[in-house]
Amino acid sequence: MDDGQDYGLTVEFFVSPFLVREWEVADNNGTKETLRLDLVGESADHYKGADIIIFNTGHWWTHDKTSKGKDYYQEGNHVYGELNVLEAFRRALTTWARWVDANVNPKKSMVFFRGYSTSHFSGGQWNSGGACDDETEPIKNETYLTPYPPKMLVLEQVLRGMKTHVTYLNITRLTDFRKDGHPSIYRKQTFTEEERRTPLKYQDCSHWCLPGVPDAWNELLYAELLVKESKMRQHQRRVQEFHRNEMR
Repeated sequence: MDDGQDYGLTVEFFVSPFLVREWEVADNNGTKETLRLDLVGESADHYKGADIIIFNTGHWWTHDKTSKGKDYYQEGNHVYGELNVLEAFRRALTTWARWVDANVNPKKSMVFFRGYSTSHFSGGQWNSGGACDDETEPIKNETYLTPYPPKMLVLEQVLRGMKTHVTYLNITRLTDFRKDGHPSIYRKQTFTEEERRTPLKYQDCSHWCLPGVPDAWNELLYAELLVKESKMRQHQRRVQEFHRNEMR
């Protein structure tokens, strides 16, 4: 949390990587983790009245547990033996969208959804030989960009079906150019003996250096806020002018 005393604002950050609720159910070994696709994250009530709400999910849906979807996704008391990750993602976003439509007042709150950025490993994923430490320049030819993530297509479909207007901050495509912006092996100052023997296994091509690419995301958000403020003031002036004319 950050209190902007000079400006009378508070910035709060809530960790809810799936937007729906992480859960546990009993099994033969005690308990196992599941993801409740039918319940929004526990922190939702804390921010539903905020003036500006920015949502994001995507990256965590690429992890082994979520991407494989075996005995992990849950609705009600039912745990799916297997569920396709795109379908699970769609159901989770639909749960989130229904909560927003039912709980967020669009006359008070501006709602944003920021897309997610893909990783840039070459030759495999982070734990299977993928590497990015030699990347020093952005991609300059669109031919070499990765395909647009299907999850973002699902997101766009869900947003179109909502009653509440949600401004979509689509950073996915523009960020795909910046394969040079990851911390790579330089994210750590010291390495264990195992890490020194196999450095390629410990590269970080999923996160970003700061200052760096995420600053551009914030600039896009700031530009959207300025545009919305300008439109709001124009609307207020038109309303005031209308009332003045009515009183003449």
